[in-house]
Amino acid sequence: MKDKTIDYLLRTTWLAVIKMYNEEASKFDGSMAIGFALLSIDKEDGTPSTFISNRMGMEPTSLTRTLKTLEEKGLIFRMKNPDDGRGVLIYLTDLGKEKRELSKSTVLKFNEVIKKNISEEKLNHFMEVSDIINDLIAEKKIF
Repeated sequence: MKDKTIDYLLRTTWLAVIKMYNEEASKFDGSMAIGFALLSIDKEDGTPSTFISNRMGMEPTSLTRTLKTLEEKGLIFRMKNPDDGRGVLIYLTDLGKEKRELSKSTVLKFNEVIKKNISEEKLNHFMEVSDIINDLIAEKKIF
């Protein structure tokens, strides 16, 4: 590994992915956070706001800012949850659905290019290692 820790490789790879997505999203007046938020919202039935932060692995305060941006851009609207008066459902506008499809095709293209350039065996190992790291962290076996 030549002085590169696993942590360093994960961090720098993820930062490169973020930069790549943000560069692509900026062409469409967006960001990676906006794209992932749109992908986390059910395109027909809406999604409780509390589910979105969980799906995105995002803190609720950060999600609040992202949702405000989505609303300002006309990509979402909020409605009271008819099943739970305390909650709010987030729905996509027509423009939001359009941008969601664009985000989806961007993510699928990323996956397609990776799959073309990395063998299935190596990808399976990557998935397995990622799952083990996530399990070790979730089970608090590191710290």
